[in-house]
Amino acid sequence: MKYLYICFLLLAFSAKAQQATYTALISKADSLYQAKNYKASAWAYSSAFKSNKWQGLINDRYNAACAWALANYTDSAFTNLQRVVYIGGYHNYQHITQDTDLTSLYADKRWPKLLKQVKLNEQEVEKKLNKPLVKELTGIYNDDQSYRLKLDSVGKKYGRNSKELKDLWSTIQQKDSINLSKVKAILDDHGWLGADVVGDKGNLTLFLVIQHADIKTQEKYLPMLRAAVKEGKAHPANLALLEDRVAIRQGKKQIYGSQISIDKTGKATIDPIDDEPNVNKRRAAVGLQPLEDYVKQWGIEYHLPAN
Repeated sequence: MKYLYICFLLLAFSAKAQQATYTALISKADSLYQAKNYKASAWAYSSAFKSNKWQGLINDRYNAACAWALANYTDSAFTNLQRVVYIGGYHNYQHITQDTDLTSLYADKRWPKLLKQVKLNEQEVEKKLNKPLVKELTGIYNDDQSYRLKLDSVGKKYGRNSKELKDLWSTIQQKDSINLSKVKAILDDHGWLGADVVGDKGNLTLFLVIQHADIKTQEKYLPMLRAAVKEGKAHPANLALLEDRVAIRQGKKQIYGSQISIDKTGKATIDPIDDEPNVNKRRAAVGLQPLEDYVKQWGIEYHLPAN
């Protein structure tokens, strides 16, 4: 499965031009993956790594392994996974064992050994976590997501203007208010905590609650998230989404094209984008998929405008 919230440098980039080439090739690889052209996607990932002296991001290496596995190139898939696990310290045992992209690797004798190392990595990481905060943030995450996951089914069953959907949104707003108070207290006391302190889900939860907050709260904590990304404590893609949401709420154009408006009829449109012809370059730079692939979930057919 693509687009994990684990985008840390496996090895550093050496030049801006080199990074630009790498980013463009990764964007191409992601697009080919979305088109289910897995073999071409895998080769595009390899070209990206080669362009950067075989250095790359953990997230990209993992996605390359998925593409190779889906293309039935087992050795290449394991080569990328081994770098992710043994060098990058990948530790999301639940994710890797449930990732259907990697099914073709299960029968290989290298698979159990790889999973054992992932589990060891996970245990090592968990020793350093702030367990009370992890527990609190897990509860907040469940509250934030569980009700939102019902929105689509309730809307389809009862209608977008139904009492049932309005009641669900009322419950979400109540939960959001409680969760926001808790997250504000954590951020004000500890700053933006990285995955090394609260785990990947806890780190994501901080972002989700702020992303669902009012504009004044978002404006207050946006600089904190920017600093966290620079320090490697938060994912650049999360910052991109918050930057866009704040920009749209301030009456400005968004940068990454992440914000979608839905009218009363249910029709979805992309909110205005600044420098739109280059939006996919910016998206790729922060680990987001091409815009045309992202907006398909809203039934939008998008074509990037020419410069």
